[in-house]
Amino acid sequence: MSEPRITRDVDGSKGRYVLVMDGFEADLTYSILSPQTVIADHTAVPEALRGTGAGLRLVERLVADARAEGFRIVPLCPFVNAQRRRHPDWADAFNV
Repeated sequence: MSEPRITRDVDGSKGRYVLVMDGFEADLTYSILSPQTVIADHTAVPEALRGTGAGLRLVERLVADARAEGFRIVPLCPFVNAQRRRHPDWADAFNV
């Protein structure tokens, strides 16, 4: 497997993290509510990347950006919310 690469695209009030690994693409979409709050909407990981940690890497990147940029995450996406519960050390990045 190749080393995954994550990019971030923002278009107005919508954003998307994209992880590319071995020619497959996983993504995490979010909505920008305000400069202080983003809503994690949806995480999609194709079957070929299941079990590789692709989804977790996307959430880790979102958390890192929230900390670096000073916004908080509303975890509407069930996967993001499940990861939040598994990582109590991320509490500072979430608005729940």
